[in-house]
Amino acid sequence: MNHTRTTHIARTAITLTAAAAALALTTGVVQASAAEREVISHPGPDGLIWVPETTGSSGFVSGGLASHLDTFTTFACEGGGSIEVSFRLDDHPDRNPAPFTLTCPTGTPASITVPLGTGLSGGFGATVTTSTPTTRWGATVVQPE
Repeated sequence: MNHTRTTHIARTAITLTAAAAALALTTGVVQASAAEREVISHPGPDGLIWVPETTGSSGFVSGGLASHLDTFTTFACEGGGSIEVSFRLDDHPDRNPAPFTLTCPTGTPASITVPLGTGLSGGFGATVTTSTPTTRWGATVVQPE
């Protein structure tokens, strides 16, 4: 083999190896992005809490509520199974919404918005219990001005 042909073969092998590595990295990034996409969108400037995506049972605590503003909380889920949501409004035990269950389809998330009204001060907690450990859910708490 002559030197020019050997150099060309080596460059081709390096180029193919680099292209394969780039494809593998790109494919990995695309797969990771799909698995980590948000279940619920960012609530914007009126948002107090944003849980974009979590898997399995968990919850959150909200604080800093402005009593003169309406408060809304939205839950979304996907991936099969269901979520059961319960609330605890420490300063307003008479206004605790009843627990509810939301069915979580595969593909497009299902969502529900719960109005908590005005006059809330302090904070509240929400507990999310999933029917399967792989059910994905997200939530927002907003106080529109």
